[in-house]
Amino acid sequence: MNTLIPQTDLSSKAHPGMSLLAAVLFALCSGLAVANIYYAQPLLDTIAGEFHISHSQIGMIITVTQICYALGLLLLVPLGDLINRRKLIIVQMFFSVLALLVVGTTSSSSILFMGMAIVGLLAVNTQSLVAFAAALASPSERGRIVGLVTSGIVIGILLARTVAGTMNDWIGWRSVYLFSAVLTLLGMVALFLLLPKHEPQRRTKLNYVQLLISVFQLYRELPILRVRGVLAILIFSAFSILWTSMVLPLSAPPLSLSHTAIGAFGLAGAAGALAAARAGKLADRGLGQKTTGFSLMLLLLSWLPIGYVHHSLWFLIAGVILLDLAVQAVHVTNQSLIYNVRPEAQSRLTAAYMIFYSIGSAAGSIASTLMYAWAGWTGVCWLGAGVSAAAFLFWAIDSYRQREVLQCTSVQPDNGD
Repeated sequence: MNTLIPQTDLSSKAHPGMSLLAAVLFALCSGLAVANIYYAQPLLDTIAGEFHISHSQIGMIITVTQICYALGLLLLVPLGDLINRRKLIIVQMFFSVLALLVVGTTSSSSILFMGMAIVGLLAVNTQSLVAFAAALASPSERGRIVGLVTSGIVIGILLARTVAGTMNDWIGWRSVYLFSAVLTLLGMVALFLLLPKHEPQRRTKLNYVQLLISVFQLYRELPILRVRGVLAILIFSAFSILWTSMVLPLSAPPLSLSHTAIGAFGLAGAAGALAAARAGKLADRGLGQKTTGFSLMLLLLSWLPIGYVHHSLWFLIAGVILLDLAVQAVHVTNQSLIYNVRPEAQSRLTAAYMIFYSIGSAAGSIASTLMYAWAGWTGVCWLGAGVSAAAFLFWAIDSYRQREVLQCTSVQPDNGD
């Protein structure tokens, strides 16, 4: 592959496809974009009080944001295979800045909800950045680059609550969105100056409607997308089971931790996410299947220390690190493997795969709160362990099936008789 980022654009002799500095910039911008849909979670009480919104209605902010994010996955991310990704990313970041400014300055609850809807819709820019990074990277380094950029996304998700809660305590909830608008603007300028203007890659000749239809056709055509999609549903269900319900036992007696202290657990998760970035390198070396199995085993084991949260918070910290490391490692491996199947359809592959992520996240969030109300923290841990065990079992069955196929193929005569 030719050098896709020339010497004047974040080049690196060691990695001519995409430099480390460029990958870090992509990771930062991706993490910032996805964080925009998680800032509101610790701010709901404050926002409800200022706008005189009932607690039964204020949760709609989260719902609207997530629904629009899911719509963006289907309607916006595939555009990367149709139009210039550089322009697509820059335009989305520009309108994100405007939406964040609206959210941070409005005095109307109706405009607030509309602004949050647009923020959620444009937050899918993070997936456009992942697809662009995969396109810019050379095949031999694609897993490493995707792993680094995806680490930025997971860290953005985990640290969003911590940042929002801390800034809310210091200078108010509006500062969170205004600060994010400034950072998004700076990221937009950096990408505008440093990204290559011409992309040496094939463009699809489909129109927009055909492009959207082709996203669903990928499910039928690519078995690896279906397999990795099922794994995505299960691992992100486990991820949401932990992070959605964890605040409940931590804030209740006898622990009674503050929201700032609870948010700090995101730092432990971020450490695990960073450690998992190596999974992309292993996938580049053809070890994706083994990496997946080992990571899923860690995911299952992580629920043991998590279950002992009332004995010591150190158990929870250890479990959080293991769980986030495992989820991130499988997620990076999934993306690395599916991107290599259809290089010309990376944006559509991203959209198709991340739809599974949205399903898993939503299912895990709903199931965890219901389980906590029914069986407490012990029930939540058993639920998480059960989902994790299902993921490991599914991987084991798929691995066995692949070995059987390889064995059958190896004994076929060369003439095809």
